[in-house]
Amino acid sequence: MQTVTSKLFLFDFDGVLVDSLDVYHQAVAWCLERIGMPFVKTQEEYVALFEDNFYAALVAKGVDLDAFSRALGEYAGRVDYYRDVKPFAAVLPVLADLCRDHVLAIISSNSAQAIGKIMARFHYNGCFRDILGSEFHWSKKAKIEHLVAKYGLAPADTFYVGDTTGDIREGRAAGVRTVAVAWGWHTRDALAAAEPDFLIAAPEELRALAAA
Repeated sequence: MQTVTSKLFLFDFDGVLVDSLDVYHQAVAWCLERIGMPFVKTQEEYVALFEDNFYAALVAKGVDLDAFSRALGEYAGRVDYYRDVKPFAAVLPVLADLCRDHVLAIISSNSAQAIGKIMARFHYNGCFRDILGSEFHWSKKAKIEHLVAKYGLAPADTFYVGDTTGDIREGRAAGVRTVAVAWGWHTRDALAAAEPDFLIAAPEELRALAAA
């Protein structure tokens, strides 16, 4: 019997595991307007914030991140936006397969609290050892490095799975292998230009990376 070598799969959340673009575009636009910086109107303007680190992009535009976080908390208290987030159905069986032999975790710009609530609704939170959201650190690079050190797996056996060019850049900066998914927020052409190690069109392709 062939021995399976455990790998570390780190997943972005929004755009990779769940379909939430409309939901979070509306949330971020509301929060920015609330703090007097309404520079996100269209979905394209929102998605452009993820060409690199989302929070760094806000800071570059002069946003006070503490004020933004307070507005987001206010928005969450007023609107049950979780109800409109839907999982990508094809991802769920792949996660169930991967977590049998490999370590899975979530690294996201979203909050771990929000992610936990969404995952509990769809009953697939048991697959993940860790959820590192915005409360842990604003940098995905820092979060990736933390989990690589925690689990002691080689960078060659660590994959960061994301759907934006920012994900690819931060994964590469952390020294791990990057997997861009074509069903998320950024276009396939934009992702290809960011030069990920792998660019996949369907969740099933993750099984081949796990088996390699």
